[in-house]
Amino acid sequence: MSTSKVTPFPAPPSAEDSSDGRRLRSERSRSQIIDALFGLIREGDMNPSAARVAERAAVGQRTVFRHFEDMDSLFGEMAEQIQSEVMPIVLAPYAASDWRERLSELVKRRSDVFERIFPVRVSANLRRFQSRFLMDEYRRGLMFERQTLKAILPPEILGDAVLLDALDVATGFHSWRRMRQDQNLSQQEATRVMMLMVERLIKE
Repeated sequence: MSTSKVTPFPAPPSAEDSSDGRRLRSERSRSQIIDALFGLIREGDMNPSAARVAERAAVGQRTVFRHFEDMDSLFGEMAEQIQSEVMPIVLAPYAASDWRERLSELVKRRSDVFERIFPVRVSANLRRFQSRFLMDEYRRGLMFERQTLKAILPPEILGDAVLLDALDVATGFHSWRRMRQDQNLSQQEATRVMMLMVERLIKE
């Protein structure tokens, strides 16, 4: 007489397995939300609402706010990703030793960096008047631009406050945005204009 084999019931998932599953779903939703915000901004919606982000990400608004306390947090998360992409470009050692040649390198670097951050920077600038966080980020960005410029300039330029301010404006994001958005210049054209402004300002 054969004895039938009893198949045990599968063990219930452990608390650790359930926790891992929730974590993976949470990370997936977070990534979808960031991608949705990027996509909306790149398509021209410079001030997307949480509702639009949720719709694009195919998640509920409650999911959006569960990951991010508010839209400021969403922009902050996105800014961190962008910074991790562009900071190696910004902080790379200069090939030239002469400050004039380094200034030319800086213009070319900023052309690349400003293009990468353009839609997000414009969108954040639009929202900064309703957000202390974004206003603080805006001011930090201006300060960082000025500090990286000053780091390559000689004492005679640093000692000329008016010339320093002029170079700061000429090589800053606001000038780039005006050329690319308001004047409808191509990236190559805007780079040439920025280079010309710098060359004229430092011409002996």
